[in-house]
Amino acid sequence: MELLNRRISSGDEATLGTMFEVSNQPAFICYVLEDQFNEPKIKGETRIPPGRYQIKLRTEGGMTVRYGNRFDFHKGMLWLQDVPDFQFIYIHVGNKDDDSEGCLLVGDGQVSNVIERGQVTSSVVAYTRLYKTIVDALDAEEQVWITVEDYA
Repeated sequence: MELLNRRISSGDEATLGTMFEVSNQPAFICYVLEDQFNEPKIKGETRIPPGRYQIKLRTEGGMTVRYGNRFDFHKGMLWLQDVPDFQFIYIHVGNKDDDSEGCLLVGDGQVSNVIERGQVTSSVVAYTRLYKTIVDALDAEEQVWITVEDYA
């Protein structure tokens, strides 16, 4: 499975993007919110570099326990592998950049960061749908990859 996160708007506090499944015919999945660009990196306040990252499940750690208690379908965190200068980068629930420390937050709606601070909405709904799709692929022994591209 191949996913694409196309960053479309970069603000002072947040980066907004759109996620597509691009293995076959490209299909929109959800909106994405990340931290802003910072050079040099600021711990907990910087988006990951563009690139292609494999997604695996992380079955240990505090977030895995919390999400396992929150979602009966949860098998582990969606974990981006080998992100330069970052560790434990996940795709997870959240609405604002304060809910992320470099991770990708997903939602079914998006508030532009042109005038105000960007955010995503309906995060749990989008996460549930995306999570189940990715886990189904992993359970079928498919590799899952996400490419992060800067358009803004």
